[in-house]
Amino acid sequence: MWIRYTQWDPKRHGRKQSTFERLFELFKQLLHFTAGDAAEALRWLSQLDQEYGLTDEEMGLGDFIEELKRRGYLQDDEQTGVVQITPRMERTLRQSALEEIFRKLRRGSLGQHKTPYAGQGDERLPETRPWQFGDDPHLLDLTGTLSNAFRRSGIDQWSLREEDLEVYETDHHTSVATVLLIDLSHSMVLYGEDRITPARKTALALAELITTRYPKDTLDIVAFGNDAWEVSLKELPYLQVGPYYTNTRAALQRARQILHRRKNRNKQIFLITDGKPSCHFENGRMYRNAFGLDRRIVNKVLDEAVRCRREGITITTFMVARDPYLQQFVQQLTRANRGRAYYASLDRLGEYLFEDYVRNRRKHLR
Repeated sequence: MWIRYTQWDPKRHGRKQSTFERLFELFKQLLHFTAGDAAEALRWLSQLDQEYGLTDEEMGLGDFIEELKRRGYLQDDEQTGVVQITPRMERTLRQSALEEIFRKLRRGSLGQHKTPYAGQGDERLPETRPWQFGDDPHLLDLTGTLSNAFRRSGIDQWSLREEDLEVYETDHHTSVATVLLIDLSHSMVLYGEDRITPARKTALALAELITTRYPKDTLDIVAFGNDAWEVSLKELPYLQVGPYYTNTRAALQRARQILHRRKNRNKQIFLITDGKPSCHFENGRMYRNAFGLDRRIVNKVLDEAVRCRREGITITTFMVARDPYLQQFVQQLTRANRGRAYYASLDRLGEYLFEDYVRNRRKHLR
């Protein structure tokens, strides 16, 4: 029997996407760029349709919009009548962001937050040990237990004692409290470079990861510009850059206050930013300087990083800029906190963030 191998042809061998599926994938990407503005995303989709002929006889743009409403992805605002996305679409955006980023990760990178210690976890190991009071009976190694009893008493006078009991070891898992800081200062869209979209998409994916795979973990989101404020999961898809300076000190202070309330033993901060700290508050008034690294501002940020270190809070910084003087600041911040820093390009920001999170911050990526 002969087997002929040919090059993969998606038109011949792959399942053909329906018009709705093709439009829906594009619509979700446009929603990321428009910060959840459905009306704006549909206008962009209409322009793309006119230029590239995305719709066909099977489904026009009007049919697509009606189908989105029928499936619960879009709805009309009761007061203004403007179309907007629904909570179901918000969840879909988080899921699609997670899938997109995890396609870049190596197989086997997913897992729980494991520690180097064995203990009462939920993943059984092949190693065994003698039974101790309080051990879960479901972890009993029957083969090892019976072998111990036979070796001790023999077959004719077989008996089972507590000293014969053998149980499987388990991985010790730990929960993590995370605060994600997102820079919304004006520099995130400066010079026509869109840095907020990948940062926002990464936050969406991280939120979906924690809420679905790590239910014992906590995630808080803080946006910062001139000041810092908490952002709910529902608000996350709509975050937009404002005419702000960069108050990194306020962001770290707010994150530290949040983590102080969390009962998790392990606490960490993810800082996504592209710019240097350029302002802070002194005696209720904002001091700002957008030129260079102002030591009056930088030193306050470093002081806050030291406070985080003393409270056992690790800061992992993800820089989406390559300017040498910005890297110099991040190096100072990392040394002060004894944390970690990544100088990620925009298209790999999510990949670095998730590899670091899933691997419990113990593996350096290159």
